[in-house]
Amino acid sequence: MFSHVILGANDLAQSRQFYDATLGALGIAPGVENVVFSIKRYFYRSPAGLFGITAPINGEPATHGNGSTIGFAAASPEQADAFHAAGIANGGVTCEDPPGWREGPSGKLYIAYLRDPSGNKICALHRPPKA
Repeated sequence: MFSHVILGANDLAQSRQFYDATLGALGIAPGVENVVFSIKRYFYRSPAGLFGITAPINGEPATHGNGSTIGFAAASPEQADAFHAAGIANGGVTCEDPPGWREGPSGKLYIAYLRDPSGNKICALHRPPKA
């Protein structure tokens, strides 16, 4: 459904360190630098799509969306926990409940929520195979 997701970052170096660590825990290679309109950006590629971080091109501060969440697929609960731990160790802040299993209308999910250094809410989500 999605081709890419790009988030604004106020401190690109700190955000790159954060995403290199958290996405690295999910098996994604470090961000690749790209410059457009003299603005540095970093892109993270996977077979499922592209994720990027950038200073806003309009020169205004980056802001996070209230009610917005970006979810990254995790292969296991352990991988989601590694994502969360890497985020905390690299400038992120835990939010919502601690990492763990949740039951809801869409079934059983393992979720680990974080806020990145710019305040964006992200999570790693593992869906167990259907029985």
